[in-house]
Amino acid sequence: MRKASESRVPPLRSTAERLIAGRALREKTSRTSHAPWQLPDARADPLDLLRDADKHRLPELLPIRYGRMAKSPFAFLRGAAPVMAADLAHTPSSGLRVQACGDCHIMNFGAFATPERNLIFDINDFDETLPAPWEWDLKRLAASLEVAARGADFKPKYREDAVRAAVRSYHERMAAYAPLSALEIWYQRIDFAPLVKSIPQLDEQRRTRKAIAKARRQSAPRHLSPMLAPQGRGTFRIKDDPPLIYHLTGARKAAHHERVLHAVRGYRESLAPAYQVLLDRYQLEDIAIKVVGVGSVGTFCAIALFMAADDDPLFLQIKEASASVLEPYAGPSAFANH
Repeated sequence: MRKASESRVPPLRSTAERLIAGRALREKTSRTSHAPWQLPDARADPLDLLRDADKHRLPELLPIRYGRMAKSPFAFLRGAAPVMAADLAHTPSSGLRVQACGDCHIMNFGAFATPERNLIFDINDFDETLPAPWEWDLKRLAASLEVAARGADFKPKYREDAVRAAVRSYHERMAAYAPLSALEIWYQRIDFAPLVKSIPQLDEQRRTRKAIAKARRQSAPRHLSPMLAPQGRGTFRIKDDPPLIYHLTGARKAAHHERVLHAVRGYRESLAPAYQVLLDRYQLEDIAIKVVGVGSVGTFCAIALFMAADDDPLFLQIKEASASVLEPYAGPSAFANH
């Protein structure tokens, strides 16, 4: 029986057939062909690419964005995803496309709790996700390791070891996944506890476990969670902390609130009924602008305060996602709403 999504599903192949096909692609685009990088003849001006990306951002937040990017080469790399996307588009590709992260640097990986409260390690930012060559994600990840290690003043050998370890781990994971069934791959995850146990230094293991235990006791890190400003009995609002958290006024406030309410309604409709019941326990109390990250600074980002009781707050972040930086080079998204 034909499936509705059949056109997007590759033809059925055995593991052996996939390995043969992969080797054929590697003959066409060898590993060594990825090593050199040559400046394209008509390379776009990096500053022009950044200016183009700023057109949809809130202009009053751009000084914060570039102030953060100017702090270090790694901070610049984080905020300059459009520049790297343009450069990656000129590099060799095997022709294999995946749902790429699009902004695959080391600060976009981390530990977080699943809805079942299991602590896992994974990518935690998908603002730029798009189907694209798999090599682009791996190259941005490797570059970010090198740049971050330089900023930390690591010796060249340690920098090289870190980059090689990341690429080798990717290679080993792909080899391990190749013979697995579709369901087995679907359920694969990196649990944080075994990851901590793999740290060679015992003292570093202990420090990491303490940090995890502390994080588990908090609903959100203090630097990410805004403060409450009680306004009287039963009334709360988000405390301003300009220029990173602030309230709009006048006509801009009304338009801003409507965008947030539209997003919250869409979010609720996307939830399973059980989670809708939980969300409905909370009542919206306040909305404010919130500046986040480096690459995201200037995009529409808000924080919404919900309350179920005087001592039971819930913060939801509403974050704008515009067209992926990969779209000019990998093709448009299949979705009207990014």
